[in-house]
Amino acid sequence: MPPEHAPVGRSILVSILIVNYRTYEELASCLDSLRPFLADDLEVIVVDHASDPVAAAHLVRRFPWIQLIAVNSNPGFAAGVNLCARAAAGRHFLLLNPDCVVDGDVAHALAAWLEQHVRVAAAGGLVRQPDGSIQASARRFPNLTTGFAGRTSWLSRVWPANPWTRRNLLAREDQRDPVEVDWVSGACMMVRRDAFEHVGGMDEQFFLYWEDADLCFRLRRAGWLTVYNPAVGITHFTGHSSALARKQSLIAFHRSAFRYFFKHGGRLSRLVSPLVFLGLYARMFLKLATLKFGRTGAR
Repeated sequence: MPPEHAPVGRSILVSILIVNYRTYEELASCLDSLRPFLADDLEVIVVDHASDPVAAAHLVRRFPWIQLIAVNSNPGFAAGVNLCARAAAGRHFLLLNPDCVVDGDVAHALAAWLEQHVRVAAAGGLVRQPDGSIQASARRFPNLTTGFAGRTSWLSRVWPANPWTRRNLLAREDQRDPVEVDWVSGACMMVRRDAFEHVGGMDEQFFLYWEDADLCFRLRRAGWLTVYNPAVGITHFTGHSSALARKQSLIAFHRSAFRYFFKHGGRLSRLVSPLVFLGLYARMFLKLATLKFGRTGAR
């Protein structure tokens, strides 16, 4: 279904970009949560990967205000975001996962904040888990500590206040004011269109995971800032798409982590890349071995 462009004379402030992969029930809940905040200066564009024609047609009938782009294959999240962006008319893009529900008028709130802070290219809102706890959606760029003190590491679970975890994970219960961070999760990220286009959009070599960190890294290198703003947010029902193919998701996560390191690791990255590769793939095989116990490889 081709996207319908905004009518002539209609000024779009925010294009809400959603990349869906076989999560129609969760996507419907996401769209239901957006419905109360629809306005003439917003548009919602959904790229539907591995699209089911019957489910997609039902979605458009139920939500006639969305622009749905059906794609037969699944080229990955970054490619889906770029496809959404090419069809969009907004001054700002709000990237939103289909397994999220907004807790308020996130689009207008983040756009208003960006318009007042011209050096900021990307802003992420508060992300809560279904149980109300805060997801670590704002972080520092990864370094050697991220492997053992990342969001779902053993150390972060048993000793969340340790200095390495606190270095990596910046979204905390006591955070109330906007704060500059290195990167924010693509589950809920607003980015200026001009900045997004200036750095070439998402890197489509990242099939899944770490494309959001890579985008913020390139924005930083181009002179822009990224900010975490906990005044507005979403509830994220984490990992519904990943649960459809846990093994493939784990492999994609570790491949993307290695690509991020090799791309941004500096001069020494090629010298130590074999060690990093071995370390990441050892971690991946360990995670794969635990799948039978119900664990996944989310970062």
